[in-house]
Amino acid sequence: MKNRTLLMIPGPIEFEPAVLSAMGAPTTGHLAASFIEAFGQALERMRQMFLCPDGQPFVIAGSGTLAMDSAGANLVEPGDSALVVNTGYFSGRFGALLERYGAQVTQIRAVPGGCPSLNEVEQALAADPYKLVIVTHVDTSTGVLADVAGVARLARQYGALCVVDGVCSVAGEELRMTEWGVDVALTASQKAIGVPPGLALLVAGPRALEVFRARKTPVGNYYADWNNWLPVMQAYEARKPAYFATPPVNLIFALNVSLGLILAEGVEARFARHARLSRACKAGLAALGLGQVPLSPKLAANTMSAPRFPSGVNGPDFLAWAAAAGVTLAGGLHPAIRAEYFRIGHMGAVSQGDILATVGAVEAALASCDYNFTPGEGVAAVMKALEA
Repeated sequence: MKNRTLLMIPGPIEFEPAVLSAMGAPTTGHLAASFIEAFGQALERMRQMFLCPDGQPFVIAGSGTLAMDSAGANLVEPGDSALVVNTGYFSGRFGALLERYGAQVTQIRAVPGGCPSLNEVEQALAADPYKLVIVTHVDTSTGVLADVAGVARLARQYGALCVVDGVCSVAGEELRMTEWGVDVALTASQKAIGVPPGLALLVAGPRALEVFRARKTPVGNYYADWNNWLPVMQAYEARKPAYFATPPVNLIFALNVSLGLILAEGVEARFARHARLSRACKAGLAALGLGQVPLSPKLAANTMSAPRFPSGVNGPDFLAWAAAAGVTLAGGLHPAIRAEYFRIGHMGAVSQGDILATVGAVEAALASCDYNFTPGEGVAAVMKALEA
């Protein structure tokens, strides 16, 4: 009997067998010809995945937080101004990070589940000059999906760089860096990219690199300094060895495998699959009477769902019963509403069967919590949505 539960949290996620096989292969040296080829190919594939043919990819050992830190450290100098479009916990944390590097940060906030309007963003940009505009594509604490294309357009119009925290979106949500005018997009390996935790991934566009090269002060973070990493990325892409810090060899082999699978599926097809499975999951939850943290469907992410607990259902008990039914779900994260909701990740290698199993486990957990509903109604709604 399989002695594990289905992992349906907003990262880490379930991984493709080929990716796990690459992780478990014998480790080569970082100067091995096979590794140099895999690393170079992965960098080339990142441009295709991020839809940014003129961008500079970075692959660094670390978490998504390091990717955020890398953007802040390299683009901010003391006294710079930054505007944060705040949609949840991780938006706020990006603002705090920028302040560490001396930025003067303004945050446009929304109530939990909401998103500042483009009109509010434009009003802020028109009132004061900003060097950076930060937007979290999908805030993992709320499941809110921001209008990155709209924010990027306004940032460009007002002469600011647009930095996108795509930790919970890249390779799952539609993101077109070059077409939309996004200057930096970043993510982490364990989300929709589909690789176990340990890689900070970032693509910097030409305008961001120009601003970086025009710095008047040294980068305040030695490990994250692009001056140290650019020669390494450029060398590996040219199929030459380089060294700054030892790369996580097996993770990068796995990244190249996963990016190959993503591009074989097709970026457009991948966006469509995530949207379809998200609709099915949310349809199943709605049929059970569960609302969502995002205040409207257009604000709801495709890579995750953030359902609210029904009245009378105890969160910790519910999550324990869901795990007993074979599916691991995540509790709430946003401090203001932490006990009011739970989170489901449906990204990367997620399948129709995973969605059906997840909504089935939600039904089992609700029944164990004595919630009154018609058994099978959620699963039936998933099936209907998938057939549409």
